[in-house]
Amino acid sequence: MKTLKQIFICVFCLLAFAACKNETQDASTNSLFTEAETTANKKTGQAFITDDESTPTVLSIAIGSPDHTTLVAAVQAASLENALVNAGPLMVFAPTNDAFAALPEGTVENLLKPENKDALANILKYHVTPGNYSKDFLKKFKKLGQANNQYVKIDVVDGEPMIGGAKILGSVKAGNGIVHVIDKVLLPPTE
Repeated sequence: MKTLKQIFICVFCLLAFAACKNETQDASTNSLFTEAETTANKKTGQAFITDDESTPTVLSIAIGSPDHTTLVAAVQAASLENALVNAGPLMVFAPTNDAFAALPEGTVENLLKPENKDALANILKYHVTPGNYSKDFLKKFKKLGQANNQYVKIDVVDGEPMIGGAKILGSVKAGNGIVHVIDKVLLPPTE
């Protein structure tokens, strides 16, 4: 009888301890959600959160590059900033300023107009694919499915992968994928 009473007391103490622990966890979880909601309400998206501790996103890399100011202006004009900071992984083929300058005169200026936002977004999405593949690994593909639901062709020329006819000049790993710097603007095929 004495042993049964001791077991009952032990079980009661364990249950009481567990209940206290759950209350503490619930309170801290609720405060975390409240803090996150308050923070989220102050921001207009992930792209606008300042963070100098984690690995830069594909968007941060482009913003920090003096060779990609035209690309960044296009991303902003198409309102695609938040898409480029998603968890990914994202593989971005980032044309340089020189690549944009090689387009026919007036093309970039025309695409940056508000009335051409959808066409610009389509072109920019053609430069993004899910994945995190190195330049060498890209040689194994014949084509890649892009974020605009079209495919870009990959050829291997002199041992180098050519993405839609563009040469990869360099690659930078990002926290949410990889940026492959290319020497040509990729234009989606017209259907």
